[in-house]
Amino acid sequence: MYVKLNSTINLSVITLKIGTLKTQSQTNAFLSQREGVRQSISDGQIRGLQLERLQPGKGKWRLRYRNAKGRRACFTIGDAPTLSLAEARELVNELRRKIAMGRDPSEEKSINRETPTFGEFIEQMYVPYIKTYKRSWQTDISLLKNHLLPRFAKRFMDDIRREDIVKLHFDRRASGAAPSTSNRLLIIMRYIFNLSIKWETAGVKTNPCAGVPLMEENNKRERYLHHDEARRLYESVCKSQNQMLKFIVPMLILTGCRKREVLDARWQDFDIERRIWRIPIAKSGKARHIPLSDGALMILRSVPHMPACPYPFANPKTGKPFCSIFMGWDHARKQAGLPDVRIHDLRHSFASLLINSGRSLYEVQKLLGHTQVKTTQRYAHLSPETLLDASNAATRAVGSMLGVSSNLMDLPLVEDKRFG
Repeated sequence: MYVKLNSTINLSVITLKIGTLKTQSQTNAFLSQREGVRQSISDGQIRGLQLERLQPGKGKWRLRYRNAKGRRACFTIGDAPTLSLAEARELVNELRRKIAMGRDPSEEKSINRETPTFGEFIEQMYVPYIKTYKRSWQTDISLLKNHLLPRFAKRFMDDIRREDIVKLHFDRRASGAAPSTSNRLLIIMRYIFNLSIKWETAGVKTNPCAGVPLMEENNKRERYLHHDEARRLYESVCKSQNQMLKFIVPMLILTGCRKREVLDARWQDFDIERRIWRIPIAKSGKARHIPLSDGALMILRSVPHMPACPYPFANPKTGKPFCSIFMGWDHARKQAGLPDVRIHDLRHSFASLLINSGRSLYEVQKLLGHTQVKTTQRYAHLSPETLLDASNAATRAVGSMLGVSSNLMDLPLVEDKRFG
């Protein structure tokens, strides 16, 4: 129940009209009344400021106003007597300035209540979403659990600032991680906030990752198997305790496929008559078709068939695809004297063999399943021998005009004694 304006209230010693609250002593007297009825009194200095007594000794400061749409609204400023009359007036002046600029304190407060924490957004929105389409969602989960949630889980989404992102980025680098590894945290955070903005998450208006540059990555290794290295590697995998390795590794080299594409392959995906291997879901999310070379067909014919097993390269112990072949691979590559060769380098080597055999970049792009030729260019390694032969093409074409014969290639180099 609210006291009507112009009525009077017996405030112990002071009798005062509603709307004439002027001093802190009057405020204290109003709050100390023992009447059980909830009552409000308006400030005599600032229009819209009211003090509502909820019970003896306790009240709320409220601001009544009209928002930009002309609707009446009420905003609770804080508790009394925790906030004095002077402090309440100071806060109201700040709020009235916001209202004059078209902002609505009540609406902003409502939005703040709805703004999720980073942990809530990840659990309720992000993780369920990426599980619907992203094959590598478990990698995201690992990054979140190990690096992002420990730092931001309890922070509200709109409280995460650019300086927090910069610190995250550089702290990861300072811990010894490579630039590419550090960049992955920035990339996933940028994606998370882009999604939150796209989904109009309460409170999130900007992406704190905007303007934070990726670190320059100088760790793009170029490692390709030479003929002798390929022979040594094959001899080593044939001796591996993992008996399937001698089929898996050659299949990777001869097709240029990704590791999981080979490990997860099914017999039903191979059309032997048409010599086509259909990969149902490639990295791009679409199916792609791999032509089966003579070598690939020979591997499929020689790989042991396990009864009722749909996977040609399955783990013999489980009849299911290997979760990992790293232990056997690591031992085999070290035994071959190739400890720096990664499984993915076999894909690089496949592209290199094609390019050095004179195949076009377009053909290699299609065989590797790249959507952009720029990616294929990274894989396309020209051997020194191929480059030398290309360079000699100029000599063969115009060398005679310049008094240079291509036969000079067969002559031995003679050291000139005049130079040191």
